[in-house]
Amino acid sequence: MNQNCNETITGSEALMRALQAEGVKTIFGYPGGAIMPVFDSLYDYTRGEHPAFHHVLVRHEQGAAHAAQGYARVSGEVGVCLVTSGPGATNTLTGVADAMMDSTPMVVIAGQVGIGALGTEAFQEVDLVGVAQPISKWSYQIRHASDVAWAVSRAFYIARSGRPGPVVLDFPKNAQTHTCEWTGPAHVDFVRSYVPYPRPDEEAIAEAARLLNAAERPLALVGQGVELAGANNELIELIEKADIPVGRTLLGLSALSSRHPLNMGMLGMHGQYALNMKTQEADVIIAIGMRFSDRVTGLPSTYARQAKIIHLDIDKAEIGKCIRADVPVLGDCKVTMPAITRLLKKNSHRAWIESFAPFFQMELKQVIEPAIHPADGPLLMGEVVNVVAEATRGDAVLVTDVGQNQMLSARYFHYNQKRSIVTSGGLGTMGFGMPAAIGATFGAPARTVCMFCGDGGFQMNLQELGTIMEQQAPVKMILLNNNYLGNVRQWQDMFWGGRRSFTPMLNPRYDLIAQAYGIPYDVATDRRDLAAKVEKMLATSGPYLLECAIKEDADVMPMTAPGKSVDEMQLTAES
Repeated sequence: MNQNCNETITGSEALMRALQAEGVKTIFGYPGGAIMPVFDSLYDYTRGEHPAFHHVLVRHEQGAAHAAQGYARVSGEVGVCLVTSGPGATNTLTGVADAMMDSTPMVVIAGQVGIGALGTEAFQEVDLVGVAQPISKWSYQIRHASDVAWAVSRAFYIARSGRPGPVVLDFPKNAQTHTCEWTGPAHVDFVRSYVPYPRPDEEAIAEAARLLNAAERPLALVGQGVELAGANNELIELIEKADIPVGRTLLGLSALSSRHPLNMGMLGMHGQYALNMKTQEADVIIAIGMRFSDRVTGLPSTYARQAKIIHLDIDKAEIGKCIRADVPVLGDCKVTMPAITRLLKKNSHRAWIESFAPFFQMELKQVIEPAIHPADGPLLMGEVVNVVAEATRGDAVLVTDVGQNQMLSARYFHYNQKRSIVTSGGLGTMGFGMPAAIGATFGAPARTVCMFCGDGGFQMNLQELGTIMEQQAPVKMILLNNNYLGNVRQWQDMFWGGRRSFTPMLNPRYDLIAQAYGIPYDVATDRRDLAAKVEKMLATSGPYLLECAIKEDADVMPMTAPGKSVDEMQLTAES
């Protein structure tokens, strides 16, 4: 595209040029009346020998938002979606809220009725800025074509800087069609009152190092903030110098390789038994880029009361919000971790680390081995995940939906590379998996993308099979079908007297659905055939659906029940 300065262009054309200036290559979207001028401009930018953009036509706007999230999570870039006004815009809001809770950089550009029609209840009008404001980092209405370049640059700066998150741009139709003088892309790198990278407090860093040097039973809790900061190596340097065992949150699982000797597994409600028990024995806890969610802490009043808490986070609002921090270290952990590491003594905590072993052995015997190597009976979710994990050798991207499939795939998958897990952590959005996996294939085209989902979540955004079909997105879909809304069913059995109120599922013929979309399909019902069927799936180019007939009433264990202390974790549903 010819992009001369001091040229008169439309607001829609200005948007195309501004997106190019931000390095955007992939856009997930769905056209409609109020965004039609933008899609008309997009037409020329997606054609020719060297198109500027690849536009992925989703089948529902929620799918666009989740696909943009998946793209952002594996690539480290800002995900972009383009939708129309009214229901098109509001359909993306689940994804916006999801991205806000999980700190995912995303820019949603939505059409809007013309300025003159605002407030008249015009066709497909909605106050998008007002609705989006509480669930986004910034929401803004572009009222003039001349504001497009500035608004886009500011949106991307806010979305990707500091603690990342979603930004919503409301784009009225007159601003799309009116003209302005193009003077080149804007370069916003400062917003008054917005401090994305706080200056670290040297006294806090020194105190953190002092506590770690004196600690006898230190424990590191690592979240997605390490991945977002690109601080994976800095983490390794800190923990290896101080010899600190590490627990990872759900979203932070690939911040440290599964093979690292200091990796003690996943934190939280369905995490490792040893980690939960030893949390209550640690004398110093250093929490890095994580937010002490209720699924990690259990009952907050009993959580790690014996420990001094060091909390590293870029967002001041997270420090002390759930668990009091004795030493708050505000700042980018790519900066604060090395500052602490420089002050650390080379240390050894062999006895402390070895004390985890009996708890690991207990969980291995009572939970893990029966889950991944059952002797008989129907297939189990854990063993399916384990077979896929072994076949992909820790190099694949894991995408999950929400529920039992999410917890078991997170527990038993292997992570050798950074940015290897895409899941809906904070909001817990069923239907997230399929569109997020589509986005992940565009964000990491050289990697295998394995998406695990249950029969409930699979059907929530089933229409995105059309996107997979059209794009030939190479998503390896592993459908763990137990004919139940499994997680709710488990809670009903454990806490509601076994009253399975509306959790059994009458499911369709997934083989016929796959056939309708031209997607290769197979079904696994016998564990003797499982490994071969998984290998066939992985060897097949393009998308693939492998349905696995799973035991209907299997539970995800271990588990810390709601309202319980983390050291009251149950190894079995009966305990």
